[in-house]
Amino acid sequence: MLSRASLSPSMLPQGDSPPVEWHVLEGATPYEEAVAAMEARVEAIAAGQAAEAVFLLEHPPLYTAGTSARESDLIEARFPVHRTGRGGQFTYHGPGQRVAYVMLDLKRRQPDLRAFVAALERWIVQTLDGFDIEGETREDRVGVWVARPCKPRGLNGESAEDKIAALGIRVRRWVSFHGIALNVAPDLSHFSAIVPCGIAEAHLGVTSFKDLGLAACMAEVDAVLLREFEEIFGSTAAAPRA
Repeated sequence: MLSRASLSPSMLPQGDSPPVEWHVLEGATPYEEAVAAMEARVEAIAAGQAAEAVFLLEHPPLYTAGTSARESDLIEARFPVHRTGRGGQFTYHGPGQRVAYVMLDLKRRQPDLRAFVAALERWIVQTLDGFDIEGETREDRVGVWVARPCKPRGLNGESAEDKIAALGIRVRRWVSFHGIALNVAPDLSHFSAIVPCGIAEAHLGVTSFKDLGLAACMAEVDAVLLREFEEIFGSTAAAPRA
């Protein structure tokens, strides 16, 4: 059966849209700082005063709660908890995880949230394929998953799967923000203080490049993210230095 990601229509811009600005932030970016920058950029894009943009960054250890988060899914507030307007439930962000905040004007592309989510998932799947990791999407679960046949099956014989990338977006005036979180080499034990994305089944967990035995540095992952982004969403340009 074809996945949702494989069925996503084109998200290339229409007309002569300028390239998407590509920002790679060094170090650990405080969550409040990232959200403030996103909010400002979204307003500027919607007003026609700035180009679309992607921020690639890492956060210090923290948890975020989306609009569907259940308080019972916060097992232990081990790190700061941030309430956010993105879709989804609880997730963890921290060093070793590549977060991509995606600010695109969907009116220039396709004003269809389902198509946009599918395109983001396809971006992740194609990036993983560049490292010989087979990522898959599921109709009843947002994000990208990896089959783990060596792990115990579920109570009803379901195959074990681990989530390698989470996704949560928000749209304002058809400009997107928030985005994806790809596990490269985070401390996976930090996910144990939450029910990640509200999924509590024992045969469903979380994984990363490192957990799968792949040693990839963040710069290598960024290079493939950029290549696959351009195929799906169009050209980019390195952000001007501050």
